[in-house]
Amino acid sequence: MSTPPPPGPDPDSGRPDAPSPPPPGWENPAVRADRRLVELLQELRVLQTGVQIVFAFLLGVAFTPRFSELSDAQQDVYVTTLLLTVVAAAVLATPVALHRGLYRHPGKARIVDVSARIAQYGLLLLASALTGAVLLVLDVVLGPAPAVAITAVIALIFATLWFALPWAVRRATTREKP
Repeated sequence: MSTPPPPGPDPDSGRPDAPSPPPPGWENPAVRADRRLVELLQELRVLQTGVQIVFAFLLGVAFTPRFSELSDAQQDVYVTTLLLTVVAAAVLATPVALHRGLYRHPGKARIVDVSARIAQYGLLLLASALTGAVLLVLDVVLGPAPAVAITAVIALIFATLWFALPWAVRRATTREKP
């Protein structure tokens, strides 16, 4: 287990007692796990905002006068999308609950790994909910055929940007390592 280097003279500061910056790669596993968990929780805060916006939109839709005019298929899309949004909110909040429930637990690296996997599932659920919301709105505005076509493109964009791109970057980076 490595620790940060002790403070020493910093040639750039002009003071002999100023601490020098730690060398690259000094992080020990505990510090790395702490940093990764903080980064993950910050990312989840951003996602939770998106979930809340979609959820608020969906809640409002059910109480509009036109809601009763929706076809059975549109109401099915609505209910499915609403449920996907609720489950996405629960899944994306799970790493926060893990962090709180296991506060000061010695296995923080494992908590980070589990939380990162859970966040991936949450992204999938959020992408599905957003896609469902697009389908519902476009079906009402444009009709079923254009709605399905445009929604398929939206789903492909989510799949590419949120899943295929990170996988490709990880794969390329893994190949580059000696």
